[in-house]
Amino acid sequence: MRQTWRWFGPKDLVSVDEMRQAGVEGVVSALHHVPTGAVWLPDEISRRQREIGLMSDGRPSELAWEVVESLPVSEDIKRQKGDWRAHIENYGKSLRNLAAAGIEVVCYNFMPVLDWTRTDLAWRLPHGGTCMRFDFVDFAAFDIYILQRSGARQDFPDGVADEAARRFAGMDAERKQALARNIAFGLPGAAEHLTLEGLRAHLAEYGGISPAQLRSHFIAFLEQVVPVAEEVGIRLCCHPDDPPFPLLGLPRIMSTEADYAAVLQAVDLPANGITLCSGSLGARPDNDLPGMMRRLGDRVHFLHLRNVTRETDALVGSFHEAEHLGGGTDMVALVGEALKEEARRRIAGRADHSIPFRPDHGQDILDDLKRRAQPGYPAIGRLKGLAELRGIVTALSHAQYGLA
Repeated sequence: MRQTWRWFGPKDLVSVDEMRQAGVEGVVSALHHVPTGAVWLPDEISRRQREIGLMSDGRPSELAWEVVESLPVSEDIKRQKGDWRAHIENYGKSLRNLAAAGIEVVCYNFMPVLDWTRTDLAWRLPHGGTCMRFDFVDFAAFDIYILQRSGARQDFPDGVADEAARRFAGMDAERKQALARNIAFGLPGAAEHLTLEGLRAHLAEYGGISPAQLRSHFIAFLEQVVPVAEEVGIRLCCHPDDPPFPLLGLPRIMSTEADYAAVLQAVDLPANGITLCSGSLGARPDNDLPGMMRRLGDRVHFLHLRNVTRETDALVGSFHEAEHLGGGTDMVALVGEALKEEARRRIAGRADHSIPFRPDHGQDILDDLKRRAQPGYPAIGRLKGLAELRGIVTALSHAQYGLA
């Protein structure tokens, strides 16, 4: 399993030097400044590779850009409106340019409007650190009373909606604004300038699109780009919905094992694969992460290893980011299945036998609390997670006891 680390570019408050000190083997990054739907040009790709390749004193970092996360899919493609055909063509051009630069793994998602959703970006834990949290009642209060989405009240269980009314009544203006900002942070490119009117406009564009129709749009996209990826040697891997259940009346189509199986079967080429995110999928109690790795493992091209603590046994509910070896997912079992899959690939002679993984998210602890890096991406919290995951891999791979 190849150890990687997500880096948001030169503005990231966790530096290339610190990635190197963490002992990672490769870097996960993206060209966040390029508008969605535009082509990623060779010069821009090369610039990011150079930035990753140098430490602050000019010495080689010995790190390379190995995984793209994410090459975003435009809302036009998802809705099949506007410039969607041109955007698909540009997506293929970007894949060719990335392949020419030596990059082989491209992660993306097909979530309408929202990239991910949390109601609190710095929820205080008993040990004094913080983490990201999704509070279902707070989200209902936002949806019903702040966004005032038509029909929102009917989308929540009576108990949740009633509690949301009580909680909203107790919120002051500052708390309402903070809740809206936190939810806005998961909107691509909109964290700084989202308006409620803008969000309502985005949602209106999806008003008549059912989950079945969105899935058909997704398959149409894959039918165009997967053959390009196959041709140039890129492995595409779709990230699941986060959280993996419907929000804001939007269709969700990548939340379960059945969702993935349907899409893999529809475009049955090796380049059409999975980003298995144990944190996103683990927010649903009916997702069996070790089982998914065992059954779908030959198409898992990238692993996000993190854990969440579900605060209810209900299918939809509150959760918060746990320590990597805490929470509801048996991380030892999941890593064990990943190592078994790698062994099968080695026997089959597959060049992609080493699956890249990264310690996804992390709790803000120690100096993270002062650094205030990208929410969910602290230096020390992720380093702690990486060390724990590295320990599992080392133990399970031991020649005397493990899977080597």
